[in-house]
Amino acid sequence: MVSAPLPADEARTARDVARGICRFFARNDIWCLSEMPLRSGRRADLMGIDAKGHVVIVEIKVSRADLLGDAKWTDYLDHCDRFYWGLAPQLDRGCLETEPFLPGSCGVIVADGYDAEILRPAPLIALAAARRKVEVERLARASLRRQVVGADPHCSGWGAG
Repeated sequence: MVSAPLPADEARTARDVARGICRFFARNDIWCLSEMPLRSGRRADLMGIDAKGHVVIVEIKVSRADLLGDAKWTDYLDHCDRFYWGLAPQLDRGCLETEPFLPGSCGVIVADGYDAEILRPAPLIALAAARRKVEVERLARASLRRQVVGADPHCSGWGAG
């Protein structure tokens, strides 16, 4: 599923939000990858694993139009134990308290390029053990592939079939 690219300033802000969240998560022993493809065809902005093996997904939004226009975000809930909205500090987040955004099922993190803060913790909505195993293995394989390809770009096409 391909979405329209963000304008340059929004893309920069989204990278900053991702960086701040990754820093915050690392201090809290949650390790994640960006742009993780899911079996559903969607792509998680950040997907990671916490110290207890729970799968965490963060959907980053930096504009009100992008936030309100994302009608398929609930697809992520089938791939994680905890779901967060990751937002730029200036973004009005009032709509996240309304029923269409399932506030009882989603956490909220605000971040800049240096750090992040959880404004609303994401509840643990446990995946079935078999589903979690699949997601963790997919995340591990993607991480290892990125590491190997980063060290040796010539092997990027190997084993991709």
